Amino acid sequence: MVNVIDQLKSYTETLWINPNLKPFLEATSQIDKMEVPFPSLSDIKDADARLRRFAPFFEVAFEETKASNGIIESPLLSIEDYQKAVITFIGGRILGDWFLKADSHLPIAGSIKARGGVYEVIKFAEKLALEAGLITLEDSYEKFLSEPVNAHLSQYSIAVGSTGNLGLSIGTISRALGFKVNVHMSHDAKPWKIQMLRDRGANVILYDSDYSKAVEEGRKMADLDPYCHFIDDENSLDLFTGYAVAALRLKEQFEKIGHLIDEEHPLFAYLPCGVGGAPGGIAYALKLIYGDAVHIFFAEPTHSPCMLLGMSTEKYDNISVNDIGIDNKTIADGLAVGRPSKLVGKVMSPLLSGIYTVSDEKLYRMLYLMAASQNLGLEPSALAGAIGPIKLFYDTMGFNYLKEHNLLDKMEHCTHLSWATGGNLVPEEIMEADIAKGQDSDLMTL
Repeated sequence: MVNVIDQLKSYTETLWINPNLKPFLEATSQIDKMEVPFPSLSDIKDADARLRRFAPFFEVAFEETKASNGIIESPLLSIEDYQKAVITFIGGRILGDWFLKADSHLPIAGSIKARGGVYEVIKFAEKLALEAGLITLEDSYEKFLSEPVNAHLSQYSIAVGSTGNLGLSIGTISRALGFKVNVHMSHDAKPWKIQMLRDRGANVILYDSDYSKAVEEGRKMADLDPYCHFIDDENSLDLFTGYAVAALRLKEQFEKIGHLIDEEHPLFAYLPCGVGGAPGGIAYALKLIYGDAVHIFFAEPTHSPCMLLGMSTEKYDNISVNDIGIDNKTIADGLAVGRPSKLVGKVMSPLLSGIYTVSDEKLYRMLYLMAASQNLGLEPSALAGAIGPIKLFYDTMGFNYLKEHNLLDKMEHCTHLSWATGGNLVPEEIMEADIAKGQDSDLMTL
């Protein structure tokens, strides 16, 4: 048997099947005994309601939300043309229906991070405004655009550590509400994201080291200021709950198009993973909604497989990719994380079907294929989920998973869902260059 650690150390693409996966009811029983009080479905619905209360504010503050009446949501897209385009590279077809959850086009911050980041900031803003008697729950939340509310919130600051997308979402919404904001960013952050944050009024603090250092320093600075709220991407339950709202919205979208998800029509979700907060929250809520009918796989770059390393060794956040000689350098900036979230790794232990890694070269190639076949521009990290069904069908470990879980006869009627994490804010010249890299690749197989 091939050693998983040896595969990771050699940057070999790896599919790891989770040996600790439990049936849903057994898994939830295990989670209920954990020290951390993870949100219930009712808690997630409350978070959805809070986001909806803020819709009048979003509609005025962010032009792109007018069409949705202030609801921050992304489209669910059929990617049948991409599904056909990959046939040449895999020598066969992918059974089932294939969709893309296009958080790449989520309003306000154009990434999966907009949900969790925006949610934690508005929850903090609502708390402050309610305590000060500046709003009531019955008011229109357009009041968050008023001078008295803005003046009150301007006494406070928000801080976060980020490789890019989370900082972009939190910086954007914080400044719109009147908060001061400090975004601590690692060396992986793309220059255009740094500049966009500064243009929007955020204070960006750069570090020569990786994501973990940016979070650590941001936490230290925030601890010195009683008026600063630190958003902890590694441990925040508010972020986790905000991300989880996506599963409720996804269920609505599937129901609206009459698309059936149950154990005879299983759902396979492929979620790009950095530190784990966003995919963890979404995966957790998908399990609450669909139970054993959903099978969830995280996707990581070969150079930053922190969650795979943490979960496969069961050391979780007590091990970093640097500890085994992996450089944590990837073009997938949002996934360039060396140490996984303790919060997410342990709750995913009985819920997650597996984790796979993908090379930078394949991310570029799939980026080109998605642009050419679906006319969709994504950032490289967003393509990590777009190879999931190929791993499931054409990797021995994936095929064995289907066989062992009695899924082979159900694949004609299954649904594949690749989660696109970011893309529509990428400057045009950078997007064109990334597409060209994928087009020029001599990669002959996916």
